[in-house]
Amino acid sequence: MEKKIINLLLLFSLIILQACEALPRFNDTRPNFLIILTDDQRYDTMQYMPKTQSLIFDQGVIFQHGYITAPLCCPSRASILTGRYAHNHDVWINEDELHYKTVFDYLDENGYYTGLIGKYLNTWNAEKRPEFDFWVSYKFGETRYQNPLLNVNGEFIRHQGQYVTYALGDYAMEFLDKSTHKSRPFALLLAVNAPHNPYTPAPEDTDMQIELPPRLPSFNELDVSDKPAWIGLKDPPPDEARIQTLDEMRRGQILTLMALDRTLEKVLAKLEETGEMDNTVIIFLSDNGLHWGEHRFIAQKNTLYEESVHVPYAIRYPPLIPEPYVENKVVANIDIAPTLLDLAGIPIPDEMDGLSLVNLLTRQDDWREGVLIEGWPPRGEFAAIHTERYVYAETVLDQYAPSSDPQLELYDLEKDPYQMQSVAYDPQYKELIAKLKALLEQEKNR
Repeated sequence: MEKKIINLLLLFSLIILQACEALPRFNDTRPNFLIILTDDQRYDTMQYMPKTQSLIFDQGVIFQHGYITAPLCCPSRASILTGRYAHNHDVWINEDELHYKTVFDYLDENGYYTGLIGKYLNTWNAEKRPEFDFWVSYKFGETRYQNPLLNVNGEFIRHQGQYVTYALGDYAMEFLDKSTHKSRPFALLLAVNAPHNPYTPAPEDTDMQIELPPRLPSFNELDVSDKPAWIGLKDPPPDEARIQTLDEMRRGQILTLMALDRTLEKVLAKLEETGEMDNTVIIFLSDNGLHWGEHRFIAQKNTLYEESVHVPYAIRYPPLIPEPYVENKVVANIDIAPTLLDLAGIPIPDEMDGLSLVNLLTRQDDWREGVLIEGWPPRGEFAAIHTERYVYAETVLDQYAPSSDPQLELYDLEKDPYQMQSVAYDPQYKELIAKLKALLEQEKNR
């Protein structure tokens, strides 16, 4: 008899919990979060996503100086998840595992309905992680566009005949539908493949004719003597065959963004349908950029140059941003985690290196002067400080350099936006370099 009573009480408790979960959230007024993360998207490609531009960028804040602190897929994603610089979360290269608590752990512990759709980290085997209530991902950062194999809430399913961008978009809309039956706010990371290689367009876009953007002045830079030795010795100027391959790659990247643009329009329409559009903080950014031949780099990242570290970055959230505008202060991927916690009313851990963007958007605090950008071998170990106007960098462990002294670089982006000529050894910049070096050491020692 006693056992029956206990079982009945447990059943009754379960029914009550399910009923509460199904109630609209009258008392929990915290915002929802939708983070849209693209893969290898340059800062200068949003013109190929007009719907996303209109729905997010033109209705919120565009961060003119949005940067990635470690411009490689997994170090960058780990920084987004943890709010830490790479030297503090220990994911230095794509083969490293993340062992630190993430912002989704905190949100899950504090009552958020959490989801991840798309890529987690290259080292993850796609099995469902405990901090996510809703999970759709693929093994080890796979970037297949056609017929993707996805782990859907613990079950591997081959999506035969489906294009991955559309499949991920469908799951995002399913997540939003489910969120309407929850008594708590949601937090979703939608981490899509586009425009990462193999740059496979959606079937209906395969034959589309597009005009490629003009090449930058830094394309196929002839004189790289002002840059680390490995650039000149390991990366010779691209020949005609490599340039043709590059143009095919650029076209493929752009076409994958067009399919993503249509998908995001549908996802945001679903969010509007749920009535939660204006109560949702929508953040759009990429994990890093990609070189299109600038400074001799073809399809490469993990450099300190703008094409690698500068990404499209915007936030839409009318309660905090009632009017759209462009912000020129330097922001970074490490700022996302503390921003979400701040808006959710959760204390920001001291170990987070990023800053809450709420302080910048409400003009309450002084903002940072510069942000650290760092990278590691196989090329060379570098650390740079990036302000609104200047980039000061030190490269060490360069296997091609004859000296163990660090290679210094300084670029004035106002005078030299394409970083064609370092002025690090120009005496007139001596005082500025001393100031930037001190700022660099400060950020490195966080």
